[in-house]
Amino acid sequence: MGSSGIIFFDDQDWHHLLPLTYTRPMANCRIGILTIREKWEHILQLKSSYITQDYLKASFPLEVNEENIFIKGNLLPDPPLVDAVMNLNIGQGLYQNNILLAAKTDRQTTKSFSRVNDSSRVDYSDPIQVIEYPEELFLKNKEELQKDFDLITRDRESQKIDSSNRISSPENIFVEEGASIEHSILNANDGPIYIGKGSKILDGCMLRGGVALCDKAVLKMGAKIYGPTTIGPSCKVGGENKNVVIFGHSNKSHDGYLGNAVVGQWCNLGADTNASNLKNDYSEVKLWNYGSESFRKTGTQFCGLIMADHSKSGINTMFNTGTVVGVSCNIFGPGYQKNFIPSFSYGGPRDYSTYRLKKALKVATRVFERKSLMFTENDNSVFQAIFDRSAKYRK
Repeated sequence: MGSSGIIFFDDQDWHHLLPLTYTRPMANCRIGILTIREKWEHILQLKSSYITQDYLKASFPLEVNEENIFIKGNLLPDPPLVDAVMNLNIGQGLYQNNILLAAKTDRQTTKSFSRVNDSSRVDYSDPIQVIEYPEELFLKNKEELQKDFDLITRDRESQKIDSSNRISSPENIFVEEGASIEHSILNANDGPIYIGKGSKILDGCMLRGGVALCDKAVLKMGAKIYGPTTIGPSCKVGGENKNVVIFGHSNKSHDGYLGNAVVGQWCNLGADTNASNLKNDYSEVKLWNYGSESFRKTGTQFCGLIMADHSKSGINTMFNTGTVVGVSCNIFGPGYQKNFIPSFSYGGPRDYSTYRLKKALKVATRVFERKSLMFTENDNSVFQAIFDRSAKYRK
């Protein structure tokens, strides 16, 4: 047998997950501790590549192997589903309700993976978990935190926790190598607490599981973290946070409330930024949906901020319940912001204008340089594509 690999494919759900997917394939969304891609790679012990939007292909290329396992990019793994995928023969596709979940091909049949013949269809009737809309990343985070915790800590031993801390249910706490925790409270009675490599929890923090603090992330002094919350790699977080998923490399370093929210990468929430997650009349929250280009009922009373990559808020910014912020926005000013802010918006409630692409690229380049990273020509091209695609919403 030659080489094998996973190919994650985006389908129509990619549009419903905007603006988070403007800058990534669906499989690179984080939920639990890991991204969807990382979950499948860990379980199958295979490397992966992507079939995604044309303007993302240079950053997320396709690699075809001798044997290829295609997986719908927003499909979460569980043991029965993994078994069904692995039991597929070459040329077979796994379907539920006429939706392709997975397929297995050789190098020759890879290009026709989405047109599996009826005779090669395998129906899958067990329940599946798919992330169809942005709010599902925090709504389903509790279960995924537990699954990922079990997956990556199985048969491993946690680092010892400094005696200056107060802990409950230590069997539900796992600390990776190089993490630092001092003079804080970790309560894992209601869910696991995972502390990633090289991360830091500064004095006086309070964590109530489930919580994931991923590699090299920092909790600032006195932070209050209610589960289920995921703080991605290299983030800095302070203040009060409840049921939040932050993908990575983003900062909410200061006081302010964030609840029932999803924040992408390279975002910065200024001091005392607050995001409402409950309407005054306790009614169901609606979110802007790019797929339908209209506001969609979420089915939940609690829904705060959805913010895509590279967006920022000034100090004392107030986000209304159910606010969707696009890519590379610079938001500031007194009063509640609008609950749909298109990508490359600049300003506040009284006067939004277009954030000039040249200026946005310059800021993104500086942000990367601060982390000793390079903002590449591919990154520039992605920004240009998003700027053009989102122009109609800024009118």
